[in-house]
Amino acid sequence: MLAETDRSSGSSEEILSVSALNRLARHALENRFPLLWVSGEISNLRRPASGHIYFALKDESAQVDCVMFRSRAQLLPFRLQDGMLVEARALVSLYEARGGFQLNVEALRHAGIGALFEAFARLGAKLESEGLFAPERRLPLPRFPSQVGIVTSLQAAALRDTLVALARRAPHLPIVIYPTLVQGDGAADSIADAIHTAASRGDCNVLLVVRGGGSIEDLWAFNEEVVARAIDACPIPLITGIGHETDTTIADLVADCRAATPTAAAELVSAGYVDAQSNLLRLATALRTEIRRRLHERMQRIDLLGRRLIHPGERLGRLRAETAHLATRLNAGLRQRISFSFAGFQRLQARFALRRPDLRHARRDLDELAARLYASASNGLSRRRNRMEQLVASLDHLNPQAVLQRGYSLVRKADGSIVRASAQISSGEALHLTFGAGEADAQVTRLGDN
Repeated sequence: MLAETDRSSGSSEEILSVSALNRLARHALENRFPLLWVSGEISNLRRPASGHIYFALKDESAQVDCVMFRSRAQLLPFRLQDGMLVEARALVSLYEARGGFQLNVEALRHAGIGALFEAFARLGAKLESEGLFAPERRLPLPRFPSQVGIVTSLQAAALRDTLVALARRAPHLPIVIYPTLVQGDGAADSIADAIHTAASRGDCNVLLVVRGGGSIEDLWAFNEEVVARAIDACPIPLITGIGHETDTTIADLVADCRAATPTAAAELVSAGYVDAQSNLLRLATALRTEIRRRLHERMQRIDLLGRRLIHPGERLGRLRAETAHLATRLNAGLRQRISFSFAGFQRLQARFALRRPDLRHARRDLDELAARLYASASNGLSRRRNRMEQLVASLDHLNPQAVLQRGYSLVRKADGSIVRASAQISSGEALHLTFGAGEADAQVTRLGDN
């Protein structure tokens, strides 16, 4: 109802979604709190299949949820257990999906490492209460520094890395080195003196305080109050590049800008020149493209105006000549077309002549085939007639009727069977006789011997 009232009254207040609110809260927490150490007792330890580690850090009166992602959890030198007292190096954050306050743990160690951490925590709390860590006191970095000062040891590898990075990215940039101790007894006072010297001389408009990586003891000079006070009092924008990305010192917290490494500090101070060079190249390319486009456009415009300045008589003469030329091309094209068509007609005529049947030859072949067919048919008929006559003569010789004509007779019994011997008949039996001409019935009166 409140949101509706605001809309109806014309209020200009922005209405945030839950996601946007959680995102803003996360950014505020992560920007407000740098990497810090938190001690407590582990409880509710969980190890899901993802490889991340989830747990809570608690003391007598409070607890906070923690997550250690797999890439960091794999580097743990010991196995975590519920009830273990540890110190966690963590980033204060918020899990947006659930709106839960949590610590993103970068490293863990057993609690009670030594007095250095207690001293670090006491000094950090003191300086924070005085406002030395407040973002609003930090000086803005110049985009195009005219001269860079470097506070470090002349023998440090960090100096070499910084100079190499600056030579690669901004070789024109003048550099002033303020030598100092960066480790051991008297290093903190030496660093503070070098910062005061750079501030008093005022020949640089940005200052780098750099050192390579090492243990907490090696980097302890940058955790001394004298160094923090010198950085806070420095009127020149100051960038620290101390140790590695996971190393955080009091000097980093007080500085106007913290870089992860000495090389990163050099990259930060030269970023404006690199961006400007990239933008210059882009603008130069865009300028050349625009100039070329405009030149072409003007040239086309001049050509167009030039065509408009042609005298009408000259234009008519050109049109007349063009018309005559087109007429000549038309006549030539027509003649060529007719020639091509006639040549095609001739080719078709020749192809037709090649494929037209020759009836005279066909008729002669037909007459020849007919004569051959007639002769073949006549010969076949003659051969078949002779064969038939031969077969008729053979049949005549085999014809039983012809045998009967020579005086023989055919004797059959009453059942029609032929009598070939007297043993087949008996006395008084009736027989049927067939002669060459006519038939007769007979009865056996006597049987003779064979």
